[in-house]
Amino acid sequence: MSQHSILNIFIFSFFHLIFAIDVPLDPNIQKDLIQPPTITKQSVKNYIVDPRDNIEIECEAQGNPYPTFSWTRNGKFYNVAKDSRVSYRRYSGTLVIDIHGGGRPEDYEGDYQCFARNEHGTALSNKILLQVSKSPLWPKENLDPVVVNEGASLILQCNPPHGLPPPVIFWMSSSMEPITQDRRVSQGLNGDLYFSNVLRQDAQTDYSCNARSHFTHTIQQKNAYTLKVLTTRGVAERTPTFLLPTGTSSSKLVLRDEDLLLECIASGVPTPDIMWYKKGGELPNQKLKFENFNKTLRIVKVSEEDTGEYFCQASNRMGSIRHTISVRVKAAPYWLDEPKNLILAPGENGRLVCRANGSPKPTIQWLMNGEPITVPNPNFEVAGDTIIFREVQSGNSAVFQCNASNDHGYLLANAFVSILDVPSRMLGPRNQLIRVIEYNRTQLDCPFFGSPIPTLRWFKNGQGSNLDGGNYRVHENGTLEINTVRKEDQGKYTCVATNILGNAENTVRLEVKEPTRIVKGPEDQIAKRGSTVRLDCRVRSDPSLRLTVTWMKDESQLYISNKMKKEDDALTIFGVAEKDQGAYTCVAKTELDQDFAKAYLTIQETSSSPTSRLTSTLRDKPDPPMDLELTDLAERSVRLTWVPGDDNNSPITGFIIQFEENRYQSGTWHNLASVPGNVNTAVLRLSPYVNYQFRVLALNELGSSMPSPSSERYQTNGAAPEINPSDVRGVGTRKDNMEITWTPLNSTQVYGPNLRYNVKWRQRHTGEPWSNVTVWGNRHVVWHTPVYTQYEIRVQSENDFGKASEPGTVFGYSGEDYPKAAPTDIKLRVVNSTAIALSWTRVAPASIRGNLLEYRAYYWRESSLLKGHWVSQKKQHQSFIGDRVRGIVSQLIPYSNYKLHMVAVNGRGDGPKSDTKEFTTPEGVPSAPTNVKVYEPNRETVVLEWGPPEHPNGNLTAYTLRYQAFNGTRLSKAVVETLSLNQTKYIVHRTDPVSRYRFFLSGRTQVGAGEVKTVESPIKQDEASPTSVAPSSPVPVTDVPTEVPTVPPTTTGATKTMPPTTISATTTVFATTTGTESSLTTVTSVHELATFGHLLWNVTAVPNSYWANISWMHNLEPDSKLMVEYKDSNETKIGIPVKAHPPFIQLTDLIPGMTYRLRVYSQENPSIQSPLLTFQTSSAYTRNQVDIATQGWFIGLMCAVALLVLILLIVCFIKRSRGGKYPVREKKEVALGPEDQKEEDGSFDYSDEDNKPLQGSQTSLDGTIKQQESDDSLVDYGEGGEGQFNEDGSFIGQYTVKKDKDETEGNESSEATSPVNAIYSLA
Repeated sequence: MSQHSILNIFIFSFFHLIFAIDVPLDPNIQKDLIQPPTITKQSVKNYIVDPRDNIEIECEAQGNPYPTFSWTRNGKFYNVAKDSRVSYRRYSGTLVIDIHGGGRPEDYEGDYQCFARNEHGTALSNKILLQVSKSPLWPKENLDPVVVNEGASLILQCNPPHGLPPPVIFWMSSSMEPITQDRRVSQGLNGDLYFSNVLRQDAQTDYSCNARSHFTHTIQQKNAYTLKVLTTRGVAERTPTFLLPTGTSSSKLVLRDEDLLLECIASGVPTPDIMWYKKGGELPNQKLKFENFNKTLRIVKVSEEDTGEYFCQASNRMGSIRHTISVRVKAAPYWLDEPKNLILAPGENGRLVCRANGSPKPTIQWLMNGEPITVPNPNFEVAGDTIIFREVQSGNSAVFQCNASNDHGYLLANAFVSILDVPSRMLGPRNQLIRVIEYNRTQLDCPFFGSPIPTLRWFKNGQGSNLDGGNYRVHENGTLEINTVRKEDQGKYTCVATNILGNAENTVRLEVKEPTRIVKGPEDQIAKRGSTVRLDCRVRSDPSLRLTVTWMKDESQLYISNKMKKEDDALTIFGVAEKDQGAYTCVAKTELDQDFAKAYLTIQETSSSPTSRLTSTLRDKPDPPMDLELTDLAERSVRLTWVPGDDNNSPITGFIIQFEENRYQSGTWHNLASVPGNVNTAVLRLSPYVNYQFRVLALNELGSSMPSPSSERYQTNGAAPEINPSDVRGVGTRKDNMEITWTPLNSTQVYGPNLRYNVKWRQRHTGEPWSNVTVWGNRHVVWHTPVYTQYEIRVQSENDFGKASEPGTVFGYSGEDYPKAAPTDIKLRVVNSTAIALSWTRVAPASIRGNLLEYRAYYWRESSLLKGHWVSQKKQHQSFIGDRVRGIVSQLIPYSNYKLHMVAVNGRGDGPKSDTKEFTTPEGVPSAPTNVKVYEPNRETVVLEWGPPEHPNGNLTAYTLRYQAFNGTRLSKAVVETLSLNQTKYIVHRTDPVSRYRFFLSGRTQVGAGEVKTVESPIKQDEASPTSVAPSSPVPVTDVPTEVPTVPPTTTGATKTMPPTTISATTTVFATTTGTESSLTTVTSVHELATFGHLLWNVTAVPNSYWANISWMHNLEPDSKLMVEYKDSNETKIGIPVKAHPPFIQLTDLIPGMTYRLRVYSQENPSIQSPLLTFQTSSAYTRNQVDIATQGWFIGLMCAVALLVLILLIVCFIKRSRGGKYPVREKKEVALGPEDQKEEDGSFDYSDEDNKPLQGSQTSLDGTIKQQESDDSLVDYGEGGEGQFNEDGSFIGQYTVKKDKDETEGNESSEATSPVNAIYSLA
């Protein structure tokens, strides 16, 4: 079982006085513990049932032993066994009454109450009033026609028969057409139909009152009224009069949290308007609604502040009248503090509190096991709304009932008091093995339980003193935390829990493993196409852990093809191509940790010699497609055809089709489809109301072509939207509003003109009608909302062609306000010298006024108990996430006076402060001595000097010094000395001139030894340093810690990573050499002491020019949501959401040479964050540096110079030989001399093996005749014939040389003798 799972099943705390025991949720524990009964489920107090169904009166309970059930009916014992139609549901106290078998439901109406009993007490349900739904028939009656004058008022009475529950009333005609209601004609709350004035068209229909039953859903129709309207020439206008209510004033009584309904209906000609006012104040707009055409005023969930006088005013142009309604708000009882179950150990104290409010003030009655408490009891004392228990004993368990009642109702709550007498026992698995990486933080769990609460102690290897302090910290739940694990911490740890009933112990074995480190990682490389590349990944890890090394390319798993070879320490790629270019990451992973290193491989095109350019094929990206044509035009599709461009000697592998529309994002191209390279047509699926334009790009192995010319435009017809906006949210930005936002539809989802959004909202669980508004953007703010109220929200898309489908409902909240109450009843207990345990009473939910994020304890150090010791009174805080009632404040400074207060915190901020508490921390162990240094004044002595600890944490009594000599891996016997308080110097006389010395120095108080400072004597000049760079490293590594660590280092290749015991920042600079260029990679980290309460630490950055690898350590849940936030020097902030695991991320698209500040924090609770980390990216460098001799412009220039020299030679030869006669010599082939080798500097050999000198000719300076790809010889300009000379030196035939047939067949690449050959042959 993992450490986290044990923590999840174990909840433990220990407080005396009024603090109760929390029982672990472990079923193995709970099945052995006694528990009085607890009611877990019951029917509602007013229970109305359908007469057609069987009746079930629910009552379920739990307890140990399992309770038995009994019932009372109308206050008397109900013998279930006597009625064959009544039975218990299996394994439950629920009554089942069989109506289908012929029973009459009316026979079972009455008050029922359930009793759940076991040997430890009795629990009671509420009194349940069972009533059967009734739907009586409408009495038959004959209604005469109603005669009324035009313009007069009229009331058509409904008078529905009484039903249970009351029926729903509505008016229709006898032909079942609904009666249209408006300002003039409307239905009152009593069901009557009111006419402010009658018009002649009102006689065109009849009027029938209808009643719909709640359970049967049957509709009963009253006989219809028929109107006869007497008309006159003109209807006289008249002032308003009230039809309802009558008179000038009335009163209304309403209960708290119910809805207040006030109604005014007036007659008059013309139809009066109704307005509402409150005397001496404003109407409560945040919970106010006007209904029935302003004739009804509804105030939802009234409170005492809504008491007062309201008046309605009816007015028309003839005058106005007013009616006053006096509203009184009373309240049935409601809880302020509902009693909670109490679990105590023998001899402990406790109390049950039952506080309720109401109007009138409710009376409190206590019962024990269902019986009133009438006589004093020696085990407890009843003091009004509180029962106080003192020194409880076994056998005092019972269930207490609190009944709070007034004229308007009652509340009944059960709370048991259970006295547990349990020996110490262990909850977690036995003999656990914990493996941890060296220098990490770890926790050894020891969940335990007992009553009374046991004390817990930890021991190592079965001996020694209790482990607590220094590098160890014991938490209240039994967990032993080791802040920084070292090799010497390996061993067997035993936890022992003790109470007066016995002991229990468990063992945890800790194994410390070496960290996994990549000592030589891959380096950025620039390789030529076709060459072989080796990427190093040399790893050092603990030999007992299973190591796996994997490779990733561009953040994806690398497939090892047959052209790759994966070795233990490297990856070799043979014959690299363009597709091999990218970022390669080596990941070394064990089951406990991992490390990774990344490098970028750049592939260059190979540069060919001029001769090879003549004989090899030139490859390039394809030319763009041409001649785009649209055919098969349809409503939602079109066929696009194109002509592919030249593939430039690399086959086309595919085409990408893009589109652009000019209504919303003109000029922006989007990918629409892709097809294989052997296809030149595609049917494209289109969206409505988009003015499309298409283009095509061709792809081959070398990349993408330029876009083709655009096609003609094609516009699709409009339609109603098919989808609604996504990511709908409702969040309050102020205490009286809610901002509704959403992600709008994109240009291909609009489907028509005038896209808009219908936004609806209403409070959840109120049944109120939806409010709505039409919005053209992507946000709407709802104002005048109650504080932190949940709303239902819907956002629907609509355009001129129609609406999208009905949207789903999302839930949002209005804005929060500051909490208006502080935690109360704060109790604290000193746990040890650096921690206190807190408990408090939670703030009532109504006072939170938002989402409770945490309770926060602010504390500050008032003074030190050391005389003359200055202290900082800077205020600090400890957060307790969620709705908790206890927690630990740690990292206090021992031997100090502190003050503390608490607040509740929601999304808006802190609430009011609680009362300030004072406490004193006891003496602790000191911090490490300061200014520790070692030097050797001569070859015979070693001197150790130090200063007192920065934090003595008590009265310093002595120093403990342990030292030993070592030479390589040989260690001498350790010497331990106890030094006086005033001594700050110690001299060691050498036993030999070669060994070095290692010192372990700590201070002591009365509590024990403090933090150890470890130092070593300096290295002699002629001694190899263990931290020096490995000989194979091309460039030295610089490690610059800002603070000297106090623990042994861990070697990582040529780098030393020093895990410190205090917060420090380390910057490590790696220098790598690639060809003629060098790059620096800086590793920046913030090392932090991983103490209790710290959840994020050791943030490390490994930057390059354009990216940085970020890693961190944490003890959060793996699926916790974090945010990696960084700023550059221009204060540009970027946040990247990540999961807590894996604990690393790569930042890309960084700016070379830029300084960044970075932090990691929790999205759920931003107060959980890492320290700020600053790192700098390295300067950019040019990867594709090439020799000038390989540049095309340089080769062309050299060819032009050679051509000019050739022409000058020919002109000189012609002038020199004009008029002379020379014999024609035979052309003979002679072997060429050795060729010059190519220079290593990147220049090329321009010799041509096919051009050989004539027999006896004079060779060039390098023994060859060179010809370049761009030579413009005279032969190249000829049209045919042989390029030979006659005997007098003049030309015969044309410049172009005709090849001999045999010569052509023998060597297809050979060339005809050029004029240059002739020049050398005649020289």
